Amino acid sequence: MSARSTALHTDRYELTMLDAALRDGTAQRHCVFELFARRLAGGRRFGVVAGTGRLLSLIEDFRFGEDELRFLRDNRVVDADTLDFLAGYRFTGWITGYREGELYFPGSPILTIEGSFAEAVVLETLALSVLNHDSAVASAAARMSIAAGDRPLAEMGSRRAGEESAVAAARAAYITGFGATSNLEAGRRWGIPTMGTAAHAWTLLHDTEEEAFRAQIDALGTDTTLLVDTYDTPQGVETAIRVAGPGLGGVRIDSGDLPAVAAAVRTQLDELGATSTRITVTSDLDEYAIAALAASPVDAYGVGTSVVTGSGTPTAGMVYKLVARQGTDGSWTAVAKASTDKGSKGGRKAAFRTLDNGTATTELIAVSDGFEQVDTPSEHPDSRPLQVQLVVHGEADAAYEGHAGVEAARAHHSRVREELPVRGLALSRSDPAIPTVYVDAEG
Repeated sequence: MSARSTALHTDRYELTMLDAALRDGTAQRHCVFELFARRLAGGRRFGVVAGTGRLLSLIEDFRFGEDELRFLRDNRVVDADTLDFLAGYRFTGWITGYREGELYFPGSPILTIEGSFAEAVVLETLALSVLNHDSAVASAAARMSIAAGDRPLAEMGSRRAGEESAVAAARAAYITGFGATSNLEAGRRWGIPTMGTAAHAWTLLHDTEEEAFRAQIDALGTDTTLLVDTYDTPQGVETAIRVAGPGLGGVRIDSGDLPAVAAAVRTQLDELGATSTRITVTSDLDEYAIAALAASPVDAYGVGTSVVTGSGTPTAGMVYKLVARQGTDGSWTAVAKASTDKGSKGGRKAAFRTLDNGTATTELIAVSDGFEQVDTPSEHPDSRPLQVQLVVHGEADAAYEGHAGVEAARAHHSRVREELPVRGLALSRSDPAIPTVYVDAEG
């Protein structure tokens, strides 16, 4: 039993469905659930899968210990037989999905969860809470990374999110192109480089700006970055170079009309002989503000609120639906929700990205009404297969977890983003960069 159970990170109706299924005998029916997005949130042109490695570890901790069972018993959530079942709960099924860092589009089968109804249905809330949050952050961060080009990005939004959401957001941003985070727990837990020097409080603590700068230089050396806009920015720049010399590592600007201020600061630094001193800008940046600074003499960006909140789109809008189940006679049936504007497509799916000279053209999804009949790469030689095996018989592939999993996801995202067509790089609201096309499985 893990010291930290995730079993109650779920909605009550997951357990009441389980309770009823155990009563009527359907709990052990083999089922296929699918996690996908009907559309791309915020009118964006692509989404980025993030949170998969976290989810795999959280599923390993999905155990009902005495505390969890006592809570369910005291609140009469389920009956005694269901409590007995939950006491021995372990996910022993299979999970297939897109690699973390992969791009996704409407209908992409981001995760496919196979197992008994009892085992798989209770994972819905946990899977959606992780992937909806992390993928929203990653999708926003990827757009910021595209806008920044070769200029470094640092995530510094912990104060604008819940304490655990902040750690998850730092991880998602790192996967999609940010180079560092201010969050030390994210550094410890996920191996992300950390950064940070001083805030305005440091300058205000001292009797003069010069005293604050001298103390920071004494502590951190001349390669540090001095925050120059607490009082008067031109005076702050002059003081910074006078104290540190022309070899000062950097200055940070956190206010004002950033393109104009950055240009003025660059001119002043050059006139003072500090031609190699870098300029970092912060101050409520998002992908649009970063793009507007493309022609400005800025060397690096620090992004806070916008990245940890998905830049106005805090959830990816993913859903978790039953798409196939075994009947009482053992045969397989594709099932789907048919509600207006909320429909799903039944059947087990294999996903491929069709490429033309290395550029993505189609999200190709082969749909099977059966269970074993699933397309393989040999049926789609001009495409790249998108799904990998993440969990087999309840055992997660450790390659996708921990520090190594984060680095692998970051490298994978860097590679696959190169496949986007040029129109996919634009920041304006539009249709997805490539269409999703469904075909009947051939295999």
